[in-house]
Amino acid sequence: MGAVFFYHLTRTPVEITLPMLLGKARDAGWRCAVRAPDTARLNWLDEKLWLGPEDDFLPHGLAGGAHDALQPILLTTGPEAANDPACLMTLDGAAVSPEDVSAMARVCILFDGNDPAALDVARGQWKSLADAGCAAQYWSQESGSWAKKAEANSATG
Repeated sequence: MGAVFFYHLTRTPVEITLPMLLGKARDAGWRCAVRAPDTARLNWLDEKLWLGPEDDFLPHGLAGGAHDALQPILLTTGPEAANDPACLMTLDGAAVSPEDVSAMARVCILFDGNDPAALDVARGQWKSLADAGCAAQYWSQESGSWAKKAEANSATG
């Protein structure tokens, strides 16, 4: 069973944080899926990833293409990802189930700490997933650098 990491974004926007996390996941050898609730958000993210620095390029594609199964990073709105990911990253309150967590090496939930509605959704996801027995960590950047602030259902905690 994997673990779910919550990233409370307060200082760095998603277009900076997500590529950093995707790079770390790819360094671990994982294929990734990025799930958002709507296609417009994924189109925006696709553009941001294409315009990133050349030396940090993250090969990716939007779901629905001919080569979805080959994509190292697949941007999708659906619960299934054709690229057989080991890591799922979600944005904007996209749904995450305990089954998602158990199927992945890692699930990352990124949420805007300056948006009260996003905070409420993330709190609900934390409670739901922790209550289901998923290992969960909460990471915050309020002090300027990322620090683990809470943990649930870990082997050590």
